[in-house]
Amino acid sequence: MVDEDHMARAAALATSVHGSTAPNPWVGCVVVTAAGATFEGATSPPGGAHAEVAALRSAGEQARGATLYTTLEPCAHHGRTPPCTDAIIGAGVARVVVAVADPDPQVSGRGLAALREAGIAVDVGVAAAEVAEQLAPYLKHRRTGRPWVVLKLAATLDGRTAAPDGTSRWITGEAARADVHRLRARSDAVLVGAGTVRADDPELTVRDEPAPDRQPLRVVLGRAPEGARIRPALELSGDLGDVLDELGGRGVIQLLVEGGAGVAHDLHAAGLVDRYVVYLAPALMGGDDGRPLFAGPGASSIDQLWRGRLVSVERLGDDLRVEVAA
Repeated sequence: MVDEDHMARAAALATSVHGSTAPNPWVGCVVVTAAGATFEGATSPPGGAHAEVAALRSAGEQARGATLYTTLEPCAHHGRTPPCTDAIIGAGVARVVVAVADPDPQVSGRGLAALREAGIAVDVGVAAAEVAEQLAPYLKHRRTGRPWVVLKLAATLDGRTAAPDGTSRWITGEAARADVHRLRARSDAVLVGAGTVRADDPELTVRDEPAPDRQPLRVVLGRAPEGARIRPALELSGDLGDVLDELGGRGVIQLLVEGGAGVAHDLHAAGLVDRYVVYLAPALMGGDDGRPLFAGPGASSIDQLWRGRLVSVERLGDDLRVEVAA
């Protein structure tokens, strides 16, 4: 289990920088010397060192003959920085352990091949399932050109998101709202419909996270009113698939969708949602006149019911956070 333990640490390092590396992937790396000393690195923001280079710089001459663990295949091309494979080969690393191969067309096996051609032993697939889950937004973006779409919903136990008069603040408590800010901090863009902007005038910034390094791109489907707090924002309209293509082309790897019910329905109906994050409050609207999670026609019979895969259920204060995979 030694390889798995070191890869688990590399994955933890990757998690620590998730949200600060786009359009590059969040990667962690651990260098283990022949004497058992360990050196660590994680991907810096664009233009900075990749995880492998950061760990090798920390190890210095001790990297010679060492084993390097990295969550993603090292790059072998010149981008904003030189190839990581050159740094690994130059450092004299004896073995490289990789969790998952990189589907990016500029990498896609070239990094593994370069290392093997240099006489380095390469093993691929250690903790592959766990790391693939961690890197799912990046992997989807590189395979499809579109961002990973996370639909965030908050509701009462009877599935209502607002009262009949439109008021909705606050259905959930402080712990759940703080978690939303963490979700925003990990996302490259946040999207809402123009109706939500007119009704709620949201700001959609990361406020509760300590000293956020950056703010996500704010996106409106339609036209935001002049003076809306969400401005400046990118305003898009048209086919939702085209919207996702546009955002993916802008380097958005993870897109957080925060409303409203019409936008949620349209994305869900089109099969464009990758993850649903639902915050449920121990509250009941108590009738059928409150606003629902989705606005639009749903399944016409029980055999057409959409079913996903339960990823996690977590208690946040008095509320529940339920994450479901498509």
